[in-house]
Amino acid sequence: MRRGRGGGRHPKAPTSSAAVDRTPMTDQPLYPRNLDHAFSRRDSDAFSVSSMGTAPSHAAPITSLSDRASQAAALRAVNAYLVPAAIHLRPPLPPAKDIVAAFHHLADRLRYPLKGAAWEDDLLALLRSLACPYKVTRSALKAPGTPHSWPPLLSVLYWLTLLCRATDGLGANPPPSTDLMTYITESYYLFLTGEDDAVAALDDDYHSKARAQVDALGVAIQDLEKEVQDLEAKRSKQISAPSRLKALEEKKDAFTADVQKFEAVVKSWSTKIKEKEDALVEKEKELEAKVMNCQQTMAENEELLKQVETQVVNVRDVDRMAREMQAVEHDISKLENANAVLEEKGWELEAALVSKLEEIEGLAELCNQSLRKLKPSIDFQFEVNAKGSSPAEILGTTYKTILKPALNALANETKRLIISKHDESIDLQKQLQGIVKMLEEKKSHVSVLQAKHNEMTGQLDSLDREIQNHVSRCAADARKLKDELEKKEHHMSTVEKEAEEFLKNSEEGLQAALRETDEETQMCARELLKLIDSIAEYKEFVEQSTAEMKKDLYECVDDIASLSAKIV
Repeated sequence: MRRGRGGGRHPKAPTSSAAVDRTPMTDQPLYPRNLDHAFSRRDSDAFSVSSMGTAPSHAAPITSLSDRASQAAALRAVNAYLVPAAIHLRPPLPPAKDIVAAFHHLADRLRYPLKGAAWEDDLLALLRSLACPYKVTRSALKAPGTPHSWPPLLSVLYWLTLLCRATDGLGANPPPSTDLMTYITESYYLFLTGEDDAVAALDDDYHSKARAQVDALGVAIQDLEKEVQDLEAKRSKQISAPSRLKALEEKKDAFTADVQKFEAVVKSWSTKIKEKEDALVEKEKELEAKVMNCQQTMAENEELLKQVETQVVNVRDVDRMAREMQAVEHDISKLENANAVLEEKGWELEAALVSKLEEIEGLAELCNQSLRKLKPSIDFQFEVNAKGSSPAEILGTTYKTILKPALNALANETKRLIISKHDESIDLQKQLQGIVKMLEEKKSHVSVLQAKHNEMTGQLDSLDREIQNHVSRCAADARKLKDELEKKEHHMSTVEKEAEEFLKNSEEGLQAALRETDEETQMCARELLKLIDSIAEYKEFVEQSTAEMKKDLYECVDDIASLSAKIV
């Protein structure tokens, strides 16, 4: 019977129902002492082996951090461990205070706090005592936020993170072989004392506990498989969802088209303003020519009046000249009336110029409102100079050197945001792949899952919360972007409608103004031709009158001479 028990017994954990009286062992202390020593030594060996096996389960060590991919992976591992301490190292170059806070936190986790201003010395001593494979200098610790010192510091942070995770696992999980060793000790003790009933009860109790543990592990494995399936479903859903990059590219294309439309509108209105200014300059030149002609005609009339006043005439001639003067005055009054009409037309043209300037100012204000809604990186406003004589003087040339580069910079900023969002989506996919891989590795180690169940549950919950928070943030951002896009599209549609209506009204007004201007110009030309003809006729009439008056004067002189000769 004893040979059977010694050859085929399975170890079990002791229970309260199989309590054993250890008093007989005091008579023979050799076996218990040797067994206790052997079991304690084996216990410590199993403890060390389990600790070495659990360390790589958190994260695979990265031997080299020379490339960006390994640096990004190491930084994600460090940030994941620093989440409970509310410390986050921003890539690609974190601030110096965050790096120092991360070193202090990791040292505290290793129960080696860094004290005082000479924390660099304490950290170097800690690394030397732990035989850290990475070398770091005191100058790098003095200036941790510089590009040349960050890669070695990141290597040290990653190594300390792995060490902290290993020590946390050792502190949280006792060696799994404690119950087994206790069962072996109790069973062997009962075997030596010959208590077969107690050994059978101990075996049954251990078998029942083992079956219960196997059932619990099976349930835990099923739960983990369900979680894996849920995570895979979420990952496939996120992969199959519409790409945000395409949406942002479409938004960029729409924005670029709006900018091009805006530039085309500005260019067309600048051309129209220039044409109006050229037409205005021509009208001013024509008005000046007409005023000069009127002044010349008035000067000629004054000279004729002076010549007439210097001539010697009789009463009949005076009466005739008075009548002629009345006719001339009548003609002059007509000319003055025509001049007043021309002045009124000049005033009307000036009023039209003022209205056109007001329209230009209104267009400039609409452009400024559109710029404020676009929110470029510069504070640019169109300013209309009413005293300018050319389009460059009225509108200025700064919009070519300031506005266009700002719009280009805004387009580049949009492109940069699209690229950054794409990188974030790639990082999220990599994180999901890492989670799936980690779950598959945990699934293959059932014995490790028994000890690591609580920790993995916490980690998976935190990952689920992070994923849900990120998904909610992404959904909120998507809704916000969609609302902003709809608002901008609605606003752009209203602005385009207003611009089209304004353009149509302006073109109709321009056509009407051109027709009225052409009619007035033709009328003024006809009146001017009539005035020139009347002036020419009057000039001929005056010349004929003067010739007749000279002839009569000569005859009168001859008569006077002949009369004086007769008298003599």
